Amino acid sequence: MMKFHSSITRTPSSAMTETNKLSPKPSSKTLRIPVPISPFTLVILLLSLSLPSSLSLPNFKPPPLPILPIPTSSQLSWQLSEMALFLHFGTNTFTGAEWGNGTADPSVFFPTDFDARQWVNVAKSAGFSRVILTAKHHDGFCLWPSNYTDYSVRSSPWKDGNGDVVGALAEAAKEAGVELGIYLSPWDRHEPFYGKTVEYNEFYLAQMTELLTRYGVIKEVFLDGAKGEGAKDMDYYFDDWFSLIHQLQPGAVIFSDAGPDVRWVGDENGVARSTCWSLFNQSDVKIGGNYSQYSQGGDPVGHDWIPAECDVSIRPGWFWHASEVPKSAQTLLDIYYKSVGRNCLLLLNVPPNSSGLISAEDIQALKEFADLRSSIFSDNLAKNALVNASSTRGGIGNSQFAAHHIAEEGIYTYWAPEENQTDWILYLDFGEVIAFNVLQVQEPINMGQRIIEFHFDIINEEGEWQKLVNGTTVGYKRLLQFNKVQSQYLRFVVDKSRADPLIAYIGIYMDAYSMHNKKFPPHDSQILQQIASNQSQIFTL
Repeated sequence: MMKFHSSITRTPSSAMTETNKLSPKPSSKTLRIPVPISPFTLVILLLSLSLPSSLSLPNFKPPPLPILPIPTSSQLSWQLSEMALFLHFGTNTFTGAEWGNGTADPSVFFPTDFDARQWVNVAKSAGFSRVILTAKHHDGFCLWPSNYTDYSVRSSPWKDGNGDVVGALAEAAKEAGVELGIYLSPWDRHEPFYGKTVEYNEFYLAQMTELLTRYGVIKEVFLDGAKGEGAKDMDYYFDDWFSLIHQLQPGAVIFSDAGPDVRWVGDENGVARSTCWSLFNQSDVKIGGNYSQYSQGGDPVGHDWIPAECDVSIRPGWFWHASEVPKSAQTLLDIYYKSVGRNCLLLLNVPPNSSGLISAEDIQALKEFADLRSSIFSDNLAKNALVNASSTRGGIGNSQFAAHHIAEEGIYTYWAPEENQTDWILYLDFGEVIAFNVLQVQEPINMGQRIIEFHFDIINEEGEWQKLVNGTTVGYKRLLQFNKVQSQYLRFVVDKSRADPLIAYIGIYMDAYSMHNKKFPPHDSQILQQIASNQSQIFTL
């Protein structure tokens, strides 16, 4: 490698060796000793000479303040998972009941081909990163050998009383890298002291402790306030339950009608309202009460971050019944648009059959559902678009908040507008005319949920802006469908926001499946409306 040299002046040292003392006295001339300098150092020296003295390092603008409330780490993890598989399994699987009365003999529980790994592999292959098991349903039968009741797998002939469904599922999930959740029904129709408030709460907490301390990491605890007519009246000590769960499994979210971490969407159809806030007022609701309207939409002025979970079964019932058939892949896709695509998590129940396996027809429906999602959403038509914005936080040179971040998957990079602006607009130029019928928008929800209203425009064949679709809330993910259009230019406009809007991702897709032979009529959230505007306005920033 070529070496560069410089000369430095050194004065002879007075501490000379004896040999040096006998040497002739050095002349008064300075000694010039070549010292090697690396190319990098030379470049820095040259730059320092060429740069003006007034030049300083860039002064980057910090991110905007989050707008409260914001999600916890466990809530973020829950939301990012998008979908979970619910597994209803127990004595009802063998008796044909939906709500067992707690009198079924444990001997009926005998899954001859039980395979928890099959359950987990089916979930993972279909794109579900979490499984939730009914460890105990309303009938009180426990799928683990509890020390507090004999009404469990220990009293069944399955594996000679040595089986443990929860344990097998926990092991399979851990091996596959799939998260585990458990459902422990508060209502227990078998235990004789149900109805005695203190005794039963002690019993319930003891069983909860078993589940949360025996089986490794639990990511979700699913509770409900379901009670049938004629159920004994008693109080559940929910605050005690929640505190214990968070103590034993701090990374778990708790689902119930009213949170505290995740709320029920208010129906069992898997469908959220088109306007759906993660904001909520927990103090305004009570577990077991009827707050469906409030839960479906959330609260734009809510003080708590409690996002919604949409539960639905792939079959008409929650437990497996031989006479029932699963929903089609197209129906599941429609549910996906109306749950995950409306800022919620989809909890899809797929009940194992009486042999202990997920049925072949259910597996086929899940595979086709996964294939449809992959076919539609694997290719973002906006990924190579030229993107501009009405403004950028910190100025046009601040790449941290630049508009190009909207093409990057994930929520942790985003476009942010400059402060105190009246226009919040993103412009996309595809370079050519493309056809599409699905819009995806995401906010960086770690910074709070902000957008209240927005609309989406294209430039039509006449060179005029045409309003394609109106929308309300965005949150983690918003998916909007409309009739197929063709255009080269698009603009996304935020009309109203709780604070400066932040956009993490915009996706443009073509869905050739659920839209087949289907037309979306104009209505309040999907309007076709021409706006007089010149095409040249698209990049006049």
